Amino acid sequence: MKFCPLTDVTKEPEGLQEEYKAGRKIGKIHLGETHFFFRSMRKVFYIPYTEIRRYFRRVMMVPAKLCCGKGEFQMEHLVICGDAGELAQIELPGTQAAKVLMECMEKLAPDAIAGKA
Repeated sequence: MKFCPLTDVTKEPEGLQEEYKAGRKIGKIHLGETHFFFRSMRKVFYIPYTEIRRYFRRVMMVPAKLCCGKGEFQMEHLVICGDAGELAQIELPGTQAAKVLMECMEKLAPDAIAGKA
């Protein structure tokens, strides 16, 4: 597993893999003590909570053909923003997971703005 920073980092912090494994898991996301992690394929992206400027939920409606007609599915995403703008859009397993994640982020990243500005 390869760790990749979302911001400009000159040196990888020590104990990153232990923090990732010990963190709370919500879908693809792991909430460590000092870092926010999410995995994509074989890479794990991370960002310190101090670098997060804003985060919010993005709900996208995806059209679908069903056996008896047409419909739409809701896809929940968490969007992380830093100084350079949007850094990541991470798919979440559902609405309940999104609500729990937002509550956790309020505690872990208190300086970041919650919600869309």
